[in-house]
Amino acid sequence: MSVMQTEFANVSSFISDTISSVKSLNILHLFSPARILVFLFNVYYILCQKLIIWIFSPKPPKYSSQPSSPHGRIAVIGAGLTGVSSAAHAIAHGFDVVIFEQDDRVGGIWAHVNKTSGLQLNSFCYRFHPGVLWSCAFPKRDEILGEITRIWKTYQLESRTRFKTRVNTIRPTTHDKDGNCINEHPNPDPSARGHHQWIINDNEDDIFDAVVVTVGTCGKPRMIEFEGMPKKEGHEQKAERKDGKDEESSAASSIPEDGADGSKHSAWTGKAKETSTAIHDDQEQKRASNLPTPGEAYHDDHNTESPPSQSYEPSKDSQAYQTTAWTNGSYEHPRAVEEDQDMKKEAGFPTPDEAFPTSSSLDPQRSSDSPEKDEDNDRGSDDNVVIKGPIIHSSELDSLDEDRVKGKTIVVIGSGASGVESVETALSKGAEHVVMIAREDKWIIPRNIFIDTLIAAQPFGRQMPLSFIWEHFIIWFNYRGLSDLAPTHIGLFEGTPVVNDEFLNHVRKGRCRYVRGDTERLTKRGVKVNVRERNSKPGDSGHLEEIDADIVVLATGYEKPEVNLFKNIDLFPKGFERPNLYLQNFSTEDWSVLMTNSSYQNAIGTVGHFHIGIYMRILLVLLMDKDARPTPDDMKLWVRVISFVKRGARGGAFGFFTYMELTIWLLLFHIFRPDRLRWLFFIMQGWGVTPNEY
Repeated sequence: MSVMQTEFANVSSFISDTISSVKSLNILHLFSPARILVFLFNVYYILCQKLIIWIFSPKPPKYSSQPSSPHGRIAVIGAGLTGVSSAAHAIAHGFDVVIFEQDDRVGGIWAHVNKTSGLQLNSFCYRFHPGVLWSCAFPKRDEILGEITRIWKTYQLESRTRFKTRVNTIRPTTHDKDGNCINEHPNPDPSARGHHQWIINDNEDDIFDAVVVTVGTCGKPRMIEFEGMPKKEGHEQKAERKDGKDEESSAASSIPEDGADGSKHSAWTGKAKETSTAIHDDQEQKRASNLPTPGEAYHDDHNTESPPSQSYEPSKDSQAYQTTAWTNGSYEHPRAVEEDQDMKKEAGFPTPDEAFPTSSSLDPQRSSDSPEKDEDNDRGSDDNVVIKGPIIHSSELDSLDEDRVKGKTIVVIGSGASGVESVETALSKGAEHVVMIAREDKWIIPRNIFIDTLIAAQPFGRQMPLSFIWEHFIIWFNYRGLSDLAPTHIGLFEGTPVVNDEFLNHVRKGRCRYVRGDTERLTKRGVKVNVRERNSKPGDSGHLEEIDADIVVLATGYEKPEVNLFKNIDLFPKGFERPNLYLQNFSTEDWSVLMTNSSYQNAIGTVGHFHIGIYMRILLVLLMDKDARPTPDDMKLWVRVISFVKRGARGGAFGFFTYMELTIWLLLFHIFRPDRLRWLFFIMQGWGVTPNEY
């Protein structure tokens, strides 16, 4: 989208919002200074981005056949944000690239999150490529995917992307697929300032000078199993979808077969199970139509004429014959059930579609003097029961129809970024109340570009003696009366914080309840939790509480993708595996393997900013300039030095870093090697090395 188109969209959005305010007579919103200031800021912000694009965005190739004489060939694994940006930088500076993507579209994790998902940080800190043009400070998923796709097309990457191609093996050209050394490469030894070339998926017609692994740190949704999840269908209960393809039985819950929990939902029909929602709606319709209840339709009558069974004689003790519409008996003989169904059908008894229970007193199989037992059954005190409501992963929450969420109680298991986002999504869809179950407290910092930038500018990349100043400021500025939710066992500079402005407001207003505790199991009614005090740790003793839930959302994050792709070579020896890499992203055994955004664990910064281009240009320089290349000993020495400087840091030297620390690493890459200084402006700003044909 051009600058004019973006500005036009911004103005159109403002006019549309103004008209809507006038029609609804929302005078306060119409003349709100904040609304007008946001509009003016967006106009100014778009113009500033145009200046950035003009100064820093590299020229794209005019045709897909360019560059005609590439400096080298690079394989990029993954077509997400990082992969597309890396490939765009490479081709802009005269290198040929091939992108391998196992999915059928670009976008990576952004192609699989909720539609309402957006940036946590200000988009000014999410410029994954200089050519990106945002319309506002916090764009949503569709705009982010749109910008990724636009960069992908602008830099002629469509013909260079191989969709639905999973990378299984990457091996050096010095070995065949059986591991035998063939020594075809003229100088593959990185110790002699050489490097390997690479073959992907044993396709020897495709040889690459370098490999950039951009699989990220978010793979498949992590579905944690709890006691009380359905055993038959597993933990993937699908909720009712907007497309209407899923049946209501899969939307509400998995109901056991007849006799599995002592209940039957049919008199003589062949229905095996019905959802609780369907049953409730059906009963209300029958009540309104004045249809007979089971007590009015038929009752226990052992004198009903029916041919006796020749092979089965029910005993008086077992009371196997059942002549009611439904029962809570613990066991029924299969033959008795069959005969009972035949008797009811021949006698003209109504089916469940023609009768409904109005109360427990009208249920002939319920004892009127044992209400406690019925209450226990409803509460699901039996450890073998399963939850009735749907269980979904946070990435699926957007697919829930609003009618399934409106007025319901949602329990979110998980307190990270996806958990906070799930709370916001559920409330925006009309949920009456949301409960977040937090195993561990997370720091929540505001969506304020100035505060976030200052925090990320801490140069040490670890908790320091004066870090408590920032922590007290965040509690005062952001928590405001909710200091009990702030972590006590982890410092601000020891883990990735959640960036959000609205979640704490929802807690203040009572729309969301924050529960610190361990999820014990799921029950018929919801979730059983070991609720703990603030200063406790996961697993400490607390008190058990059953929390009602209509829907359970597993905000348990995503699995970390494996990178066991390289064969016949050990690129990540002990002590130098992820994240202990050279510059935190290069293999210490061979710099021609780059792991951009695929090795970090925790940080305060952003995964989608200028470092993507800087790392890619460092790789390009190492391919073009033999004198600038580090040896494996050089790279390991760098890792050891950083480990020494940050010894004692929680999670290790590279388990956490700040964006300022990362920037210092990249600057020292030039300063400690004066022979690299001539590449400084190319690496840091992207100026130079542009093919003339562009």
